[in-house]
Amino acid sequence: MDLTKPYFFCGIGGSGMLPLALILREHGARVSGSDRALDQGRTGAKFDFLRERGVDLFPQDGSGVVSRDQIVAISAAVEDAVPDVQAARRLGAALVTRAELLARLFNDATVSIGVAGTSGKSTVTGMIGWLLSDLGRDPTIMNGAVMTNFVSADQPFASARLGASGVFVSEVDESDGSIALYAPKIAVVNNISLDHKTMDELRVLFSDFVAKADTAILNLDNAETAALARAAGNRTVTYSLSDPRATLFADAIAPSPEGLSFDVHSAGQFAHVLLKVPGRHNVSNALAALATAKALDIPLSVSAGALSRFKGIRRRLETVGSARGITVIDDFAHNPDKIAATLTTLHDFPGRLLILFQPHGFGPLKKMKNEFVACFAENLASSDVLVMPEPVYFGGTAERSVGSEDIVRGVRNAGRNAEAFGTRAQCGDRLLELARAGDRIVIMGARDDTLATFAGELLAALK
Repeated sequence: MDLTKPYFFCGIGGSGMLPLALILREHGARVSGSDRALDQGRTGAKFDFLRERGVDLFPQDGSGVVSRDQIVAISAAVEDAVPDVQAARRLGAALVTRAELLARLFNDATVSIGVAGTSGKSTVTGMIGWLLSDLGRDPTIMNGAVMTNFVSADQPFASARLGASGVFVSEVDESDGSIALYAPKIAVVNNISLDHKTMDELRVLFSDFVAKADTAILNLDNAETAALARAAGNRTVTYSLSDPRATLFADAIAPSPEGLSFDVHSAGQFAHVLLKVPGRHNVSNALAALATAKALDIPLSVSAGALSRFKGIRRRLETVGSARGITVIDDFAHNPDKIAATLTTLHDFPGRLLILFQPHGFGPLKKMKNEFVACFAENLASSDVLVMPEPVYFGGTAERSVGSEDIVRGVRNAGRNAEAFGTRAQCGDRLLELARAGDRIVIMGARDDTLATFAGELLAALK
């Protein structure tokens, strides 16, 4: 990969773009970029952080793309009409997608560990990355979320880490089909369910991903990944919460508000694991990380000890704070599987849930309308309340035939409490009006950094 050329990131503030830009910058490449959020005055701290690391920022008006020597990286959200893209085409500068750029780095690594699946990718990537870092393996980590273990005063947006060992741990994405670009030594697939593509498309993408790997880490508790395990044969390390025939099997799961504990068994080895993150789904995520460690010949007791020091991922069931007996929680859940996992975890403990769910686009809302309705209908308690603003929209083209009112209507028809509002601010006012001691306010949604700020504002209002 040529690090002597200048790189320009169009959409540099995105969750997938920022860590990749930082990795290239730390490799010594010249990096600059633009972002719609910067032009709109949102999430200023993130852009200050980039400037402090020598990244030049420009308006998204084409003024930063000035040479055919530049390599212009674009995210999936960037459209051809964006002035930066038009400037690159006029100048003849190379245009590459974020995934293409990441795949070049990833495929060149000595030990490439690709973490895929519909749900849990960021958490498992963080778990594996932390485990290897804690044990002195010095990995490079590319994540789509901030990893709390690596956060410091100098690194508030720690979604990437540059290591020197040749081990590269990366979250890889199937939503745009870019998973096909990666050739992992170790392929981790947590689960497969309907999200951005049809199930037939997903089966092909994940099957091809696993076929490229020397070793596949696969979840026997998900029917789709279990089918991949049967096809992959002896190249697999499997894990399960229900099937003791798996390579790693967990039982004795004991939840607590601060986390949980469980026992893990593997070919005569045993370890007791203490996790600082809550939720039965995180036992599955932890098993994926421990299975990856096993594939790297790390003893189970050693990897379990490192995992007990994992502090979690930002915006994954993150407690923002409490006031007047009301707790505010911020969570990334945005598809039916993730939402169900979050609600199941929170219902392990008493207290009504007041939920704001902001959909991350009109397209996913239309594609999964019935699944969203069923998810909330089945996982809301009778006293819980769901409020929804319209999907997040920061520009570009979007077909808007299905909105939040369509989801809310279906949830109400199923006998649960749900309300739709035009704006997020109106949703916040409604949550504050409803909240009483013992309640938990839960902010859910993805691809919008201001949701975390909004959660903090609600807490401040309660105080």
